[in-house]
Amino acid sequence: MNASGRDPAIRRVVNAVGTWTMYGAAPACDEAAAATAEALRTSYVMDELQAAASRAVAAATGAEAGCITACSAAGVALSIAACMTGADVARVRQLPDTSGLKSEVVLLKGHVVDFGADIRQMVRLAGARVVEAGTATHCSEPELAAAFGPATAAALYVVSHLCVLRGMPSLARFAAIAHARGVPVVVDAAAEYDLEAFHRAGADLVVQSTHKFLRGPTAGMVSGKAGLVQAVAAQNQGIGRPMKVGKEGIVGALAALARWQSADHAADRAADRARLERAAERLGNLRGIRTEPEADTTGNPVVRLRVLVDAASAGIDAAELSRRLKSGPVVYATRDHLADLGYLLLDPRSLSDAEMDELCDAMRGALARGKTG
Repeated sequence: MNASGRDPAIRRVVNAVGTWTMYGAAPACDEAAAATAEALRTSYVMDELQAAASRAVAAATGAEAGCITACSAAGVALSIAACMTGADVARVRQLPDTSGLKSEVVLLKGHVVDFGADIRQMVRLAGARVVEAGTATHCSEPELAAAFGPATAAALYVVSHLCVLRGMPSLARFAAIAHARGVPVVVDAAAEYDLEAFHRAGADLVVQSTHKFLRGPTAGMVSGKAGLVQAVAAQNQGIGRPMKVGKEGIVGALAALARWQSADHAADRAADRARLERAAERLGNLRGIRTEPEADTTGNPVVRLRVLVDAASAGIDAAELSRRLKSGPVVYATRDHLADLGYLLLDPRSLSDAEMDELCDAMRGALARGKTG
């Protein structure tokens, strides 16, 4: 450990990724950090704490009830389990053995994503089996309807930039087809800003992260129909026990949610835009580099800066630029999941003005090393 108590092998990250879990998601807001620290020094009746969470989440989302989970991935697994067992303790304790239970989960093939793990594994953790509907790039409504059967327990809809964004039924149509067959709909909307829209579109349970746009501690937030939320909470007596959320996660998540509801989002977005404009100005005169704004693909009020790299002019391609940025004593992390298409993305939400300047300097230095760097 160094003088600050930090292991020197743990590098500092300048986070232009935004809220990806692999970089610790978003830095917590002051309110959540303070509430989390206080909760760690306090004892609670956990059922009372979750009851308070249910009221707060319901008020924020317009849903009937809510609860806090260890993370959004846990929230998905527990939501699927809830759809199979209800709040019946005997069934809860039976999982992941699904004998005698409906245990199939319909999932669009275009929503089979790897978010750091395979979304299908979150379903299998509950003991359920995924039934994929359609192809990777298209699913018609008749194809979706055909995926439902007498053993269908739930239908899972994923909202993410990782999903195929064309050729898939809307959530409203997906929910209508599921509900016509008496099947509840679980929505994985981990990184999505809107707290109410998915319920309006027909979701029965919505899972969102509290350590992404809410800027809380690592936790997940489940909102939805009261009976199903009760069944999610009941999983703590079964498969949910090894993924239970702590007191600090609940209290910190609620503090982050309260801050989100009172925040000046227009001012936050203006500050983000100013950082991107500053970066575009500093990078725009570099050989082989061109920048342009890019709106969020799932409709969140987020704009990122696309940094296009002309390998012939720059001397390196986008993938090599990303590798160099991450290989030094400081990790300069950019969204590089589309580097093979020739560009990186800069997300301003987790950066200070000084960090954005530092990142631009690092990019200039990486490019200056040329092909032999």
